[in-house]
Amino acid sequence: MTHPSAAAEARVGAPSAAERAYRHLKQAILEQVYPGGQLVSEGEIAEATGVSRTPVREALLRLESEGLVRLYPKRGALIRPVSAREIADVVEARRLVELHAAERVWPRRAALRTELAGRLDEMRRAHAAGDLTALMAADRAFHAAVVEAAGNEILAELYHRLRDRQLRMGEASFRLSPGWAEVALAEHAAQLAALDGDDPQAWRDAVAGHIDTAATMLGALR
Repeated sequence: MTHPSAAAEARVGAPSAAERAYRHLKQAILEQVYPGGQLVSEGEIAEATGVSRTPVREALLRLESEGLVRLYPKRGALIRPVSAREIADVVEARRLVELHAAERVWPRRAALRTELAGRLDEMRRAHAAGDLTALMAADRAFHAAVVEAAGNEILAELYHRLRDRQLRMGEASFRLSPGWAEVALAEHAAQLAALDGDDPQAWRDAVAGHIDTAATMLGALR
């Protein structure tokens, strides 16, 4: 029997050059290593990721479709700055997706509550440990669980893009905003309490109220 070489095994499941460039640049944008308004060249990204310009170009096209960059032929990619209009648009889109999902999942709330309780426990542990990155990841997973439970894959994909854009707007500022974590924990706990009741409007109001809080904080941090 012929066995694959170690090198071949190592390649199985490895991301493509375009995927590596995409992940690198997207993370740099979300973490504001490349701030809004900065122009980055294909050569700069290729050097940072160790790939050729062709996969970099593919990565930039993906990021342009996600609204994170604007491409300028022969010049590079402009990291799109966050505007007040974008904040308002993202919050409005989140409201439409999350409230629709909240209505859809109500009949299956018992199973959803179990998953959300686990996510809230993750948030609390991360907060106690002072790990903001883990806290924000658990927060995102909490919201995504509701949207994914609604069963619409297209809306779930859209939601993840919305949260990417919100992360770019707020992560650095949230790190400097006192008390935001406590508010998030309290409001997530209120959502769980609503799922324990028999009033779907109370659940919907808890979801809507949490989005309103995010909108207020994002507006204040700009």
